[in-house]
Amino acid sequence: MKSIIKKSFFALCALVMFPFTLMYLMLSIVVNKDSLLSSFSQLLSLIPGKLGCYLRSGFYRFVMTSCAPNVLIGFATLFSQQDTEIDEGVYIGPQCNIGKCAIGKNTLLGSGVHIMSGKGQHNFSDPEKPIKDQGGVFTKVIIGENCWLGNGALIMANVGKGSVVAAGSVVVDDVPEGVIVGGNPAKLLKRVSV
Repeated sequence: MKSIIKKSFFALCALVMFPFTLMYLMLSIVVNKDSLLSSFSQLLSLIPGKLGCYLRSGFYRFVMTSCAPNVLIGFATLFSQQDTEIDEGVYIGPQCNIGKCAIGKNTLLGSGVHIMSGKGQHNFSDPEKPIKDQGGVFTKVIIGENCWLGNGALIMANVGKGSVVAAGSVVVDDVPEGVIVGGNPAKLLKRVSV
């Protein structure tokens, strides 16, 4: 019974967000989708409480590459790339900043986690040219299922299934499955017991 009530509530939130979703879809015909998503994300991030979490899910499930209906997205969390995938049971804490990524089932993100769109977002090889004009490449970062990314972690590379990233860590190289990493740059601390 509880499951049916929860699914009904998620559906109701999607219905409430329908005008925003429709406005986004219409504007996306003439405006860059990433810029548009970023703007809508800033507005919707300010809805407080649990209701805000559910309403954001009701919107993002129709405008991202994929977003499960039961995702919980915390207050002041911003998304910058439309090509984002969020699987079932994901919790994204408050004040996160999420770029181009795929987040696996039942993964948890603490407060203030930043998932960048890879390591190559900015080029700075030409000292004669301003960095802002040198461009860069966005790559999709893959976070495996059943992971925990601690508060304030900065993620620029893939994180394997069942892994834990300690709070405040900076992940610049791929993290294998089933490990705990920490530090700047993040290093292997230990394997997760199975």
